[in-house]
Amino acid sequence: MGAPPGYRPSAWVHLLHQLPRADFQLRPVPSGFAPQEQEYQQALLLVAALAGLGLGLSLIFIAVYLIRFCCCRPPEPPGSKTPSPGGGCVTWSCIVALLAGCIGIGIGFYGNSETSDGVSQLSSALLHANHTLSAIDHLVLETVERLGEAVRTELTTLEEVLEPRTELVAAARGARRQAEAAAQQLQGLAFWQGVPLSPLQVAEDVSFVEEYRWLAYVLLLLLELLVCLFTLLGLAKQSKWLVIVMTVMSLLVLVLSWGSMGLEAATAVGLSDFCSNPDPYVLNLTQEETGLSSDILSYYFLCNQAVSNPFQQRLTLSQRALANIHSQLLGLEREAVPQFPSAQKPLLSLEETLNVTEGNFHQLVALLHCRGLHKDYGAALRGLCEDALEGLLFLLLFSLLSAGALATALCSLPRAWALFPPRNPSVLCSGSRLSEPLLPAGLDPASPLRSFPGCRRRPH
Repeated sequence: MGAPPGYRPSAWVHLLHQLPRADFQLRPVPSGFAPQEQEYQQALLLVAALAGLGLGLSLIFIAVYLIRFCCCRPPEPPGSKTPSPGGGCVTWSCIVALLAGCIGIGIGFYGNSETSDGVSQLSSALLHANHTLSAIDHLVLETVERLGEAVRTELTTLEEVLEPRTELVAAARGARRQAEAAAQQLQGLAFWQGVPLSPLQVAEDVSFVEEYRWLAYVLLLLLELLVCLFTLLGLAKQSKWLVIVMTVMSLLVLVLSWGSMGLEAATAVGLSDFCSNPDPYVLNLTQEETGLSSDILSYYFLCNQAVSNPFQQRLTLSQRALANIHSQLLGLEREAVPQFPSAQKPLLSLEETLNVTEGNFHQLVALLHCRGLHKDYGAALRGLCEDALEGLLFLLLFSLLSAGALATALCSLPRAWALFPPRNPSVLCSGSRLSEPLLPAGLDPASPLRSFPGCRRRPH
């Protein structure tokens, strides 16, 4: 019963939590969530640095491949009519890269949506918890004000009316003491009043960060989609300037993909450490930020039979005081009204105030029970540790597929460039033997080349 309702660490949490961690000196680091410790911070930075290493290796590989292709290619024999080899390989490489890029874009949109849904669930849970805490403060303030107003007006008037009967005045003063005691006990129930940490502010901060995260990933997805479109257009139209634009964009998106991969990997590992056992960290952090006692926080975050309600004594004393006020007012109404008819009006007003106070008290009992806030805590954990973590893993897969697809495309484009026919018709009309392989099949080189406007046979 101590675990939040509906929340259990998922298999992904267990798997990521079991991964080894090391600091910058490659010394083992415990997998417990401790972001304030330097060794744990270094472990997460080392996870992110692996993506930087992957980026460096991929750039080195691409550079070596391009240098080898451009500088180490064997010269083509003069007059050779054999088309350059590798056309089919280039085509299939580009197709595979485009398919991987399209699949990655779909996975990225799904992961971005899952992450956004998880963060929205977290924000909703925080807002609901803030509503509960605000309702407790409001009910306590309203009830205390009503009791104080009753003491200052109706009970004072009642004592003045009943002044000739000492025993009745003593009963009215007893009701006054009970009302003051109930107000004093009820004031201690507004435990979140004056606390510097507000769930509303946390929800707003989370929503602010999520808005920019969502926007950044949408822009990255759109950039990769543009890369795919430019690649298709460049290959279909055999346009070299489109290929140049695509190359520049591919390099940019490649760097962004590896950077996002490092950020996602470090976040996923840290989040798995938190989600494997969130209660201790949340309890300690909330106690540091709010200054509330561990009894109150343990009651609401754990909500089990081993932790008793820290407000039970105040609730019992308040209920007893309200019951005493009710019995004293009934006695005064029975004995004082026949002798002092003017006492009926303040007594009726006091009974109305007492009825409203008892209604507020029952609402406070329900709100102060751990079930409501503990349910919000469980909903927040489910949103963060299930939907958001799953979305992060899909985004990690998207970044990995994008990096592989872009690296493949960058390596394939130089060969595709070499296979593009020249756009200058004079090259086709020069009559040189180097242009002959570019002529259509079955066309005599000595023909007028009517299919190319502007071409004329050169006189011998």
